Amino acid sequence: MPLTLQSRLPHVGTTVFSTMSALAAQHGAVNLGQGFPDFACDRRLIDAVDAAMRADHNQYPLMAGVPALRQAVAAKIAALYGHGYDADREITITAGATQGILTALLAVVHPGDEVIVLEPCYDSYAPNIELAGGRVVRVPLNPQTYRPDFDRIAAALSPDTRAIVINTPHNPSATVWTEAEMRQLEALLAGSEVLVVSDEVYEHMVFDGASHQSAARFPGLAERSFIVSSFGKTYHVTGWKVGYVAAPAALMAEFRKVHQYNVFTVNTPMQHGLASYMADPAPYLDLPAFYQAKRDLFRAGLAGTRLRLLASEGSYFQCVDYSEISDMADADFCAWLTREVGVAAIPMSAFSVEAPVQRVIRFCFAKTEATLQRALDKLASL
Repeated sequence: MPLTLQSRLPHVGTTVFSTMSALAAQHGAVNLGQGFPDFACDRRLIDAVDAAMRADHNQYPLMAGVPALRQAVAAKIAALYGHGYDADREITITAGATQGILTALLAVVHPGDEVIVLEPCYDSYAPNIELAGGRVVRVPLNPQTYRPDFDRIAAALSPDTRAIVINTPHNPSATVWTEAEMRQLEALLAGSEVLVVSDEVYEHMVFDGASHQSAARFPGLAERSFIVSSFGKTYHVTGWKVGYVAAPAALMAEFRKVHQYNVFTVNTPMQHGLASYMADPAPYLDLPAFYQAKRDLFRAGLAGTRLRLLASEGSYFQCVDYSEISDMADADFCAWLTREVGVAAIPMSAFSVEAPVQRVIRFCFAKTEATLQRALDKLASL
């Protein structure tokens, strides 16, 4: 007799990222779908990890992370955003940003609590909230600009609201919150008990001279926020799955209670290697120019097509409107683009449950110039 199993996530199946990557491989398409680089990281970082292994940093580190790495993170946040976090009590190294977000939500969300997400959004947020027993409250971003709609956010707040998840620079739309928008959120939440999970994994990819507006910059947000970032995104090592979370001591104490029982701690030599590598700030300070050059190359190549370019203010994504080419649904268009044109992308509807009908897809330009040019050569026919 087969066992009967009630799923904790009954609506979750294979992610669109896996589906599109498999389709790209099947058809030999250029994969601009899933968000990861196809180029190597700095060999100095590899050498730093190798040196850590050879120095026998191969056993469990402290549960919260290697002290030198937490100190380096605290120093970076203080230098860039002007907020001082205590490296011992307020920063924890995580097994990637995704684990950091899940752990933050498990730490503070109780059954029946409401958590606001701003759609479209990264696909892990809602399942994380559901695993914590919370109820997902979906608030759409402005469908034309993908900017936060504070009237809708205010209307969604209730006595049951426990937290709001924000993301800047934004995946998938590549918009970047302004200082004014962060201050508007700060004012909206003032005097409430609502917490913030601030997904800032693309913090070092902000273009055209703009600055990343971390929640750490704003006292009224910093006091209620879990700030999440990613070494994988910053240093081109997404497969390492190492990130960090910064939060006030009272929030971090609850975070660590969960962290110690879902991963306990994170890869030791990689932490030591990252701590050594962070002594030089140039790799993350130079990242905006590095990715802006790729963005500009990609946008220039698309300018002659019928794809309409949306703004790409930050992250390593470029969204386009294909409505002049086809009236297919976005998922169908992405499948056609992969099979017939030879370039894989991600449909914007994958990031929303209550998605408006739009003809928008997302490309990732975190690729070598050769890869981008191969994709552009194929897309030139559109």
